Amino acid sequence: MILRPVRGANEARQDAAKRNTIRLRDVDRGLVTTLALLLLTGLATLYAASYYNAQDSGSPFAEVLSQLVGLGVGAAAMIPLLRIDYHVLKKPWVCGGLLGASLILLALVAIPGVGRMLNGSRRWLRLGPVSFQPSELAKYAVILYLARALSQRERDVTRFWRGLAPLFLLPGLVFGLILLQPNLSTAGSVLIVTAVMAMLAGARWLHLGMVGAAGLALGAFYALSEDYRRARLMSFRNPFNYMTNEGYQLSQSLLAFGSGGWFGMGPGLGRQKFSFLPYPESDFIFAVVGEDLGYVGCTLVLALFAAFLWYGLRTAIRCEDRFGSLLAGGITCMIGVQCCLNVAVVIGMMPTTGLPLPFFSAGGTSIAILMGAAALLMNISAANNAAIGR
Repeated sequence: MILRPVRGANEARQDAAKRNTIRLRDVDRGLVTTLALLLLTGLATLYAASYYNAQDSGSPFAEVLSQLVGLGVGAAAMIPLLRIDYHVLKKPWVCGGLLGASLILLALVAIPGVGRMLNGSRRWLRLGPVSFQPSELAKYAVILYLARALSQRERDVTRFWRGLAPLFLLPGLVFGLILLQPNLSTAGSVLIVTAVMAMLAGARWLHLGMVGAAGLALGAFYALSEDYRRARLMSFRNPFNYMTNEGYQLSQSLLAFGSGGWFGMGPGLGRQKFSFLPYPESDFIFAVVGEDLGYVGCTLVLALFAAFLWYGLRTAIRCEDRFGSLLAGGITCMIGVQCCLNVAVVIGMMPTTGLPLPFFSAGGTSIAILMGAAALLMNISAANNAAIGR
């Protein structure tokens, strides 16, 4: 699939005039409905996954309340992001400023004593009582940068050295800084989405295959370069042989799915969250869905994600503006890639990594930025629907 070419100046001015009449009722209803259902289902699942461990902090609602704060921040950010002309984001000072700020924050995280250490990873910055992950912002800053770069007339991604290869320089820098945390899954998702956006812009499959092969080689080298990474890589093949160390979390996750069966043990009634499954409210929250709601519940949750991705990609395809198409496509692909990687880890198809499930896993930074990204999707869909008179 190749997105539409850059449009002429007259058409751009006509589009700008039409965008002045955009109203919220022009937003794709399917996009709004699936977003609302994902948020509500995510909150309910987060409570079921966290209420037992959260009692140690004095309230079974502690994680949910923290998530609601993130939702509030995200809702506040959605208001201006729904109202602005999204083409403002294409300006160099916006793209460059956001990406530059992300790089500075990622560099600060890597400094011992500045970045906050937790569970062997340095991924957070603390500002007073608030901690946040700069990598969450960096992912979407890269998408915005790529949407602008790939929508320029002079960018010819069919040429490898002069078109495609330079496109990976800044995403590669973001990849390297996130890898220092270490966080291979998040870093890898940045490069995957970069390749997908280049494909949408018309890059050749041969060139993308070369980039993919190089990425796999780099990932394999990184995974095998430390003893604990090698152990984690081997443990996912048969986690029950490594239950005393690297395979413990995945083993408990698989036990949760097995206990859930077809229809689950009932909402909130699963047992693995009771100090058996480590961190059930974050990276392995989908295992709680499997135990509480069973195979049927997992299928429904994945169907919600599939519907959201469908509406997001439909927005990208229908958008007649190349920048908007690439921006919508990049946001949708990032959410889809993150969902697929998280589920693959939880069911034992990939080595264990620290990648949250969008809209479900606890994390105020993640949910706030996700809502902002969803607002941009809705903005683009509204602009497109208003332009075609729907």
